[in-house]
Amino acid sequence: MKTAFHKTVLQLALLSTALAFGTTGAQAEDIKLGFAAPMTGAQAQYGKDMQNGVVLAIEEFNATHPKIGGKEVKFVLLSEDDQADPKTGSVVAQKLVDKGIQGMLGHFNSGTSIPASTVYNRAGIPQIAMATAPEYTRQGFKNTFRMMTSDTQQGSVIGAFAVRKLGAKTIAIVDDRTAYGQGLADEFEKAAKAAGGKIVRREFTNDKAVDFKAVLTNIKRSNPDIIFFGGAEAQSAPMAKQMKELGLKAPLVSGEMSKTDNFIKLAGPAANGTVVSLAGLPLDQMPGGPGYKQRYEKRFGSKVETYSPYAYDGAMAMMKAMVKANSAEPAKYLPVLAKTSMIGVTTRNLAYDARGDLKDGGITVYKVVDGQWTVLESVGGK
Repeated sequence: MKTAFHKTVLQLALLSTALAFGTTGAQAEDIKLGFAAPMTGAQAQYGKDMQNGVVLAIEEFNATHPKIGGKEVKFVLLSEDDQADPKTGSVVAQKLVDKGIQGMLGHFNSGTSIPASTVYNRAGIPQIAMATAPEYTRQGFKNTFRMMTSDTQQGSVIGAFAVRKLGAKTIAIVDDRTAYGQGLADEFEKAAKAAGGKIVRREFTNDKAVDFKAVLTNIKRSNPDIIFFGGAEAQSAPMAKQMKELGLKAPLVSGEMSKTDNFIKLAGPAANGTVVSLAGLPLDQMPGGPGYKQRYEKRFGSKVETYSPYAYDGAMAMMKAMVKANSAEPAKYLPVLAKTSMIGVTTRNLAYDARGDLKDGGITVYKVVDGQWTVLESVGGK
């Protein structure tokens, strides 16, 4: 009787273990993916937005019980705060490499992604970043890919739009001297000039400044038709307010880091009339937008912001490449990742060119009307 009892207990224990580890009798192998973005500071909202997209993708992909080499695998995310600082970005990049990541989803800023990319390239780890500065994919690396369209694509659209659709003949430009802000401003300037616009003033500030009255006073003397700013909402919002305070009638034009609800909140009534460009289509026009919106809101209890759909697609592309290559070894799945062609949330054909830029990246131009972002025009991306 005692032996039978112990036998029953042992059988129950084995059954419990089998259920816990799955029917194969082995626990799913962890595959480490790295993530880094500003998670604290003035740009933390961007980092969290991006991280949410990655988290949702990993959770949904894991739910399909993916297998590599005939064994079930589980993707896990190792996250770091790069504080939107280039030096910190390189430090956390090395930290993630040392932890054994097999793929990198990040960084957010161009200024952190570019120096960090050297670390990942040296380790042979594929990197898919939100970075939009042209330099990111022009370093000759084979392992760098984008989640969004580059500043070359975005700047060319908003630059031409400012002249041809907004009727701007004279333009003043301000940038924050970051890789992103200056890069976008440079591309905007090229396109605006090509469309027949005249740059009457080029000024710069930094990504920590909040007082732009001296710069704006200089610009006011030139009486431009529009003022373009390359930088984030932490600077563009107070700039918009100070433009109104100084009596500048020219509207503010900027890039996607100003296309946030927080910009409208911070700028108040001065936000009205602001025009921005944003890579991709509006959420409700994205191929997978409506469904993504429902799943995102259910998972996080908040509405979809700007960057999460692109981060979601980037994460999916990396995980699918590993499964298709039947290997999580960077050298083996990298060629498969480079040949990605898939339907994503943001586009019907997510694919990369030889540099790692998106082949078909759309651009949408928005304007603040009565305190709300409204679509003016969408180009490509379907």
